[in-house]
Amino acid sequence: MQHTVVVNARAGTVLEAGAEAFEARIVAAFEAAGCSAQVRMVHPRELDDALALAIEDAGTVPVIAGGDGTLNGVLPLLMHAGRPVGVLPLGTVNVLGRDLGLTGTLEEQIAALCKGEPVTLDVGSVNDRLFHSLSGMGFFSLMARERETARRRFPFSRAIAFVVAALRSILFTRPITVAVNIGVGGQGRVVEADGVLVTVNGFEGSEWRRPHLDGGVFEVYILKAGGLYSRCKAALSVVSGQWRTSPHLTSFTGAEVTLTRRDKRRGHITFDGEVERKAGPLVYRLQPAAIRLIAARDRLGPAV
Repeated sequence: MQHTVVVNARAGTVLEAGAEAFEARIVAAFEAAGCSAQVRMVHPRELDDALALAIEDAGTVPVIAGGDGTLNGVLPLLMHAGRPVGVLPLGTVNVLGRDLGLTGTLEEQIAALCKGEPVTLDVGSVNDRLFHSLSGMGFFSLMARERETARRRFPFSRAIAFVVAALRSILFTRPITVAVNIGVGGQGRVVEADGVLVTVNGFEGSEWRRPHLDGGVFEVYILKAGGLYSRCKAALSVVSGQWRTSPHLTSFTGAEVTLTRRDKRRGHITFDGEVERKAGPLVYRLQPAAIRLIAARDRLGPAV
């Protein structure tokens, strides 16, 4: 089976290994898995065009290689692809890649991809801004910003960069007051929170994995404002997998969510790790079964 792998040449994994060495490793891994691959290493600005060409080629399986931010950037293209697209996770966190069952070494991910089958996934939108997994404010947007800064300071280790970003976010988060409305015309609540996170479908366990990618619902997580001690306790509950019962984190679900900062300022919002400043009510709407991606066979329910 022939694959065309479009790689974000600026992905951290690529920069660490060197473009030529990384391309050779991809080709060798596909051959070892009984497949073949043509690799297109492109600048982030050229990802859409390169992926569109791969999708148009009926004789190959298109694959996009990059982190959660890279996948976020090509969501409009994936929604109109008309066929399943493979994913090769190359980021630090790889939320979507893990939920597709594509974990382990690069070789293990490629072996799983070669044997994978398509699944459908819901996509979220915020005032028409798309995201595939996570969107948040407060602690969660600060974490995304700190992670980018730490990656530049510690390019030799993504793990160290992640720990430094997490510690700084825990130390420097400031509470925000947010009005939360569930559903159209639904009853709202005003919360003082260190952070609010909206996810496409619900996460479970210490590894924060989604058992369902097409469940047709948002889950809203509120990190209660309580200072440094509260944030540390919440972080420990996430690591231990006990966050569902933590008094510092609450959650609820809905098919549409509206978040409004009471200070009416433009605030930082994260979309799959990418951060933007936005003002006014943030209206979250679900795009059910909007894209089709290739998941590892042991991650699958019924094939679609």
